[in-house]
Amino acid sequence: MSDYTFFPAWREQSLGRRVFLRVSAASAASVALIAAGCSDSTPEPVTSDPNLLTLPSGDSGLLYYAYLLSLAQTTLYQKAVDVPPSDFTATDRSVFADLRDHAIVHRELFRYFIDPAGTAVLFPTDFVFNLTSFTLTSRAGVLAAAQQIADLAAAAFPVLLTLFTASGTSQRLMMLKAGSVVSRQAAAIRDLLTPGSFASSNVVDSTGLLITKTPMEVNTALAPYFAPYVISVANLAVPV
Repeated sequence: MSDYTFFPAWREQSLGRRVFLRVSAASAASVALIAAGCSDSTPEPVTSDPNLLTLPSGDSGLLYYAYLLSLAQTTLYQKAVDVPPSDFTATDRSVFADLRDHAIVHRELFRYFIDPAGTAVLFPTDFVFNLTSFTLTSRAGVLAAAQQIADLAAAAFPVLLTLFTASGTSQRLMMLKAGSVVSRQAAAIRDLLTPGSFASSNVVDSTGLLITKTPMEVNTALAPYFAPYVISVANLAVPV
Protein backbone atom coordinates (compact mmCIF):
# COMPACT_ATOMS: atom_id res chain seq x y z
CA MET A 1 0.00 0.00 0.00
CA SER A 2 1.26 3.41 -0.84
CA ASP A 3 2.32 5.72 2.01
CA TYR A 4 -0.17 8.31 0.65
CA THR A 5 -3.24 6.05 0.85
CA PHE A 6 -4.68 7.81 3.94
CA PHE A 7 -4.19 11.43 2.66
CA PRO A 8 -7.31 13.19 1.41
CA ALA A 9 -7.63 13.48 -2.31
CA TRP A 10 -6.89 17.26 -2.36
CA ARG A 11 -3.50 16.61 -0.83
CA GLU A 12 -2.57 14.65 -3.95
CA GLN A 13 -3.41 17.52 -6.24
CA SER A 14 -0.55 19.80 -7.21
CA LEU A 15 -0.90 23.53 -6.50
CA GLY A 16 -1.63 25.62 -9.55
CA ARG A 17 0.74 28.54 -10.30
CA ARG A 18 -1.82 31.18 -9.26
CA VAL A 19 -2.59 29.45 -5.95
CA PHE A 20 1.09 28.98 -5.29
CA LEU A 21 1.81 32.69 -5.82
CA ARG A 22 -1.01 33.69 -3.48
CA VAL A 23 0.21 31.40 -0.71
CA SER A 24 3.80 32.54 -1.21
CA ALA A 25 2.83 36.20 -1.05
CA ALA A 26 0.83 35.69 2.14
CA SER A 27 3.71 33.81 3.74
CA ALA A 28 6.18 36.53 2.77
CA ALA A 29 3.93 39.22 4.25
CA SER A 30 3.63 37.29 7.51
CA VAL A 31 7.39 36.91 7.77
CA ALA A 32 7.86 40.64 7.09
CA LEU A 33 5.42 41.58 9.87
CA ILE A 34 7.11 39.29 12.36
CA ALA A 35 10.53 40.65 11.39
CA ALA A 36 9.31 44.22 11.81
CA GLY A 37 8.03 43.40 15.28
CA CYS A 38 11.44 42.06 16.23
CA SER A 39 13.40 44.90 14.63
CA ASP A 40 16.26 46.47 16.56
CA SER A 41 14.93 49.89 15.53
CA THR A 42 12.19 49.83 18.18
CA PRO A 43 12.69 53.06 20.21
CA GLU A 44 13.75 52.67 23.80
CA PRO A 45 11.47 54.26 26.45
CA VAL A 46 12.68 57.70 27.50
CA THR A 47 13.06 58.18 31.24
CA SER A 48 12.62 61.62 32.75
CA ASP A 49 15.57 63.30 34.45
CA PRO A 50 14.84 63.37 38.21
CA ASN A 51 17.13 66.38 38.58
CA LEU A 52 15.34 68.48 35.97
CA LEU A 53 13.02 71.06 37.53
CA THR A 54 10.88 72.89 34.98
CA LEU A 55 9.26 76.14 36.07
CA PRO A 56 5.58 76.51 35.09
CA SER A 57 4.39 79.01 32.52
CA GLY A 58 2.70 82.34 33.11
CA ASP A 59 2.86 84.49 36.23
CA SER A 60 3.26 81.39 38.39
CA GLY A 61 6.54 80.55 36.68
CA LEU A 62 7.77 84.13 37.13
CA LEU A 63 7.02 83.91 40.85
CA TYR A 64 9.07 80.73 41.06
CA TYR A 65 11.85 82.55 39.21
CA ALA A 66 11.74 85.46 41.69
CA TYR A 67 11.69 82.96 44.54
CA LEU A 68 14.89 81.34 43.24
CA LEU A 69 16.63 84.72 43.06
CA SER A 70 15.65 85.46 46.66
CA LEU A 71 16.73 81.99 47.74
CA ALA A 72 20.19 82.60 46.27
CA GLN A 73 20.51 85.95 48.04
CA THR A 74 19.15 84.67 51.35
CA THR A 75 21.54 81.71 51.43
CA LEU A 76 24.61 83.83 50.73
CA TYR A 77 23.74 86.67 53.11
CA GLN A 78 22.81 84.22 55.88
CA LYS A 79 26.16 82.50 55.53
CA ALA A 80 27.99 85.84 55.84
CA VAL A 81 25.99 86.61 59.00
CA ASP A 82 26.45 83.18 60.58
CA VAL A 83 30.14 82.76 59.73
CA PRO A 84 31.55 86.21 58.95
CA PRO A 85 35.17 86.38 57.76
CA SER A 86 37.66 87.56 60.36
CA ASP A 87 38.28 90.86 58.55
CA PHE A 88 34.60 91.85 58.44
CA THR A 89 34.01 95.25 60.04
CA ALA A 90 31.14 96.15 62.32
CA THR A 91 29.57 98.03 59.40
CA ASP A 92 29.90 94.96 57.18
CA ARG A 93 28.11 92.83 59.76
CA SER A 94 25.32 95.36 60.13
CA VAL A 95 24.82 95.76 56.36
CA PHE A 96 24.73 92.01 55.75
CA ALA A 97 22.25 91.50 58.56
CA ASP A 98 19.96 94.02 56.82
CA LEU A 99 20.53 92.38 53.43
CA ARG A 100 19.66 88.99 54.92
CA ASP A 101 16.47 90.30 56.53
CA HIS A 102 15.26 91.93 53.29
CA ALA A 103 16.04 88.81 51.25
CA ILE A 104 14.13 86.61 53.71
CA VAL A 105 11.08 88.87 53.45
CA HIS A 106 11.22 88.67 49.65
CA ARG A 107 11.69 84.90 49.66
CA GLU A 108 8.73 84.30 51.97
CA LEU A 109 6.60 86.83 50.10
CA PHE A 110 7.13 85.01 46.80
CA ARG A 111 6.55 81.68 48.52
CA TYR A 112 3.22 83.00 49.80
CA PHE A 113 2.17 84.22 46.34
CA ILE A 114 3.02 80.79 44.90
CA ASP A 115 1.22 78.87 47.64
CA PRO A 116 -0.95 80.96 49.99
CA ALA A 117 -1.85 77.86 52.01
CA GLY A 118 1.81 77.22 52.76
CA THR A 119 1.46 73.47 52.27
CA ALA A 120 3.17 72.85 48.92
CA VAL A 121 6.75 71.65 48.62
CA LEU A 122 8.18 74.00 46.02
CA PHE A 123 11.37 72.06 45.39
CA PRO A 124 12.98 68.79 46.60
CA THR A 125 14.03 68.89 50.26
CA ASP A 126 17.72 68.69 49.32
CA PHE A 127 17.48 71.57 46.85
CA VAL A 128 19.86 74.35 47.91
CA PHE A 129 21.88 77.24 46.58
CA ASN A 130 25.40 75.80 46.59
CA LEU A 131 28.06 78.17 47.97
CA THR A 132 31.09 75.91 47.56
CA SER A 133 32.45 77.74 44.50
CA PHE A 134 32.67 81.04 46.41
CA THR A 135 35.54 82.12 48.64
CA LEU A 136 33.77 83.17 51.82
CA THR A 137 36.70 83.16 54.23
CA SER A 138 37.71 86.75 53.47
CA ARG A 139 35.91 90.09 53.28
CA ALA A 140 36.92 90.52 49.64
CA GLY A 141 35.58 87.06 48.77
CA VAL A 142 32.23 87.61 50.51
CA LEU A 143 31.73 91.03 48.91
CA ALA A 144 32.64 89.72 45.46
CA ALA A 145 30.14 86.85 45.79
CA ALA A 146 27.42 89.15 47.15
CA GLN A 147 28.03 91.66 44.35
CA GLN A 148 27.71 88.94 41.71
CA ILE A 149 24.37 87.67 43.04
CA ALA A 150 22.95 91.12 43.84
CA ASP A 151 23.84 92.48 40.38
CA LEU A 152 22.22 89.45 38.79
CA ALA A 153 19.00 89.94 40.76
CA ALA A 154 18.96 93.69 40.01
CA ALA A 155 19.33 92.96 36.29
CA ALA A 156 16.58 90.32 36.41
CA PHE A 157 13.68 92.24 37.98
CA PRO A 158 13.11 94.92 35.30
CA VAL A 159 12.62 92.21 32.66
CA LEU A 160 10.60 90.01 35.00
CA LEU A 161 8.16 92.85 35.62
CA THR A 162 7.53 93.37 31.90
CA LEU A 163 6.61 89.69 31.56
CA PHE A 164 4.19 89.73 34.49
CA THR A 165 0.60 89.86 33.23
CA ALA A 166 -1.31 90.50 36.46
CA SER A 167 -1.20 94.29 36.11
CA GLY A 168 -2.69 96.37 38.90
CA THR A 169 -2.60 93.54 41.43
CA SER A 170 -0.86 93.41 44.80
CA GLN A 171 1.52 90.81 43.36
CA ARG A 172 2.79 93.11 40.63
CA LEU A 173 3.10 96.02 43.08
CA MET A 174 5.12 93.94 45.52
CA MET A 175 7.33 92.65 42.71
CA LEU A 176 8.02 96.24 41.69
CA LYS A 177 8.96 97.19 45.25
CA ALA A 178 11.16 94.10 45.62
CA GLY A 179 13.00 94.99 42.42
CA SER A 180 13.68 98.48 43.75
CA VAL A 181 15.04 97.10 47.03
CA VAL A 182 17.26 94.59 45.22
CA SER A 183 18.80 97.38 43.14
CA ARG A 184 19.59 99.38 46.28
CA GLN A 185 21.12 96.29 47.86
CA ALA A 186 23.45 95.90 44.89
CA ALA A 187 24.47 99.58 45.22
CA ALA A 188 25.08 99.16 48.97
CA ILE A 189 27.35 96.15 48.40
CA ARG A 190 29.31 98.03 45.74
CA ASP A 191 29.74 100.93 48.18
CA LEU A 192 31.31 98.50 50.67
CA LEU A 193 33.72 97.35 47.98
CA THR A 194 34.48 100.86 46.71
CA PRO A 195 33.33 103.59 49.13
CA GLY A 196 31.45 106.37 47.38
CA SER A 197 30.65 104.31 44.29
CA PHE A 198 27.13 103.61 43.10
CA ALA A 199 27.44 101.62 39.88
CA SER A 200 30.03 100.54 37.34
CA SER A 201 30.25 99.98 33.60
CA ASN A 202 29.48 96.28 33.95
CA VAL A 203 25.98 96.99 35.28
CA VAL A 204 25.00 100.23 33.51
CA ASP A 205 25.34 101.18 29.85
CA SER A 206 26.90 104.32 28.38
CA THR A 207 23.69 106.28 28.98
CA GLY A 208 23.56 105.32 32.66
CA LEU A 209 20.70 102.83 32.28
CA LEU A 210 20.77 99.49 34.05
CA ILE A 211 21.86 96.56 31.90
CA THR A 212 19.07 94.00 32.22
CA LYS A 213 19.08 90.23 31.76
CA THR A 214 16.46 87.80 30.48
CA PRO A 215 15.34 84.77 32.53
CA MET A 216 17.44 82.54 30.25
CA GLU A 217 20.58 84.64 30.87
CA VAL A 218 20.01 84.72 34.62
CA ASN A 219 19.27 81.02 34.74
CA THR A 220 22.47 80.24 32.84
CA ALA A 221 24.47 82.29 35.34
CA LEU A 222 22.84 80.60 38.34
CA ALA A 223 22.96 77.05 36.94
CA PRO A 224 26.30 76.03 38.53
CA TYR A 225 24.99 76.94 41.98
CA PHE A 226 21.92 74.69 41.81
CA ALA A 227 23.76 71.54 40.68
CA PRO A 228 23.02 68.67 40.54
CA TYR A 229 19.57 70.08 39.87
CA VAL A 230 18.90 71.74 36.53
CA ILE A 231 16.33 74.53 36.34
CA SER A 232 14.45 74.96 33.08
CA VAL A 233 12.88 78.34 32.30
CA ALA A 234 11.72 77.25 28.83
CA ASN A 235 8.07 77.83 29.79
CA LEU A 236 8.60 81.44 30.82
CA ALA A 237 7.57 84.22 28.46
CA VAL A 238 10.25 85.65 26.20
CA PRO A 239 10.87 89.43 26.29
CA VAL A 240 9.90 91.24 23.08
